[in-house]
Amino acid sequence: MQCLVTGGTGFIGKALCQRLAATGAGLTVLSRDPASATRLLPPGTRCIASLAELGPQDAFDAVINLAGEPIAAARWSPARKELLAASRIGLTRDLVAWMARAERRPAVLLSASAIGFYGDQGDTFLMEESLPRREYQHELCRGWEEAALQAQPLGVRTVVLRIGLVIGRDGGFLQRMLPPFRMGLGGPVGNGRQWMSWVHRDDVLGMIEWLLEREDLQGVFNATAPSPVSSLGFARALGEVLHRPALLPLPAPVLKLAFGEMSTLLLTGQRVLPARAEREGYLFRFPDIRSALEEAVGS
Repeated sequence: MQCLVTGGTGFIGKALCQRLAATGAGLTVLSRDPASATRLLPPGTRCIASLAELGPQDAFDAVINLAGEPIAAARWSPARKELLAASRIGLTRDLVAWMARAERRPAVLLSASAIGFYGDQGDTFLMEESLPRREYQHELCRGWEEAALQAQPLGVRTVVLRIGLVIGRDGGFLQRMLPPFRMGLGGPVGNGRQWMSWVHRDDVLGMIEWLLEREDLQGVFNATAPSPVSSLGFARALGEVLHRPALLPLPAPVLKLAFGEMSTLLLTGQRVLPARAEREGYLFRFPDIRSALEEAVGS
């Protein structure tokens, strides 16, 4: 299989490239820094800086679109929002435009999105067909998904993955939480009642591989574990795995002062279920938060 990957040096992308290379897949990775990507990715990976580098001889069986500036890396200033949109919506549009010109189009486009699509909906269980609440995160994800789905009229099987909070070793949101928790200074965020729809990175990779193989599946899939937890439940589980107390809440006013509008990422949440994946037979390696955290922190 020949694969074109964007976001190949990210927390999910790098691990995915390693797994694909181990199966013998040929890899081409679109990266802003091809030299750095070449050092990080498996030997034999072709790294390019622009889709313009692809010629008529370049044909791919699958395009896996994981690119996107980290949403929590900086305050959501107008300039930052433009960058977030360009790295998701703009790049995805460019990919689909390239497919439209290609002499041989890929069989499948698998494009990332996020559970922020649903917006903050309290305790409501959210499945793929659930209606969203309109807010900034929803609008960003909606544009991202709409850009990807433009590949369908081209005859490209298109799958959108709404990815939850990804847990894994050596990266992701968990790594920023570990230092205070290891010092016994961790705890829930805000009132602790907001939902955290998490997923282990191995299951994100497993779902991607499964969806690439399942030629009968397309459309939207929630990439979340089947057991979302509250912020309080997550803090307690992480404290137990680390054998540390997890009693100190991070007050909402402090977060709002520090992060502005971006504090909504921490103070709101979604209770998302992977309804389609379970219905179609995907089996989660890490269905519960305790086993996922134990693997991620090395217990």
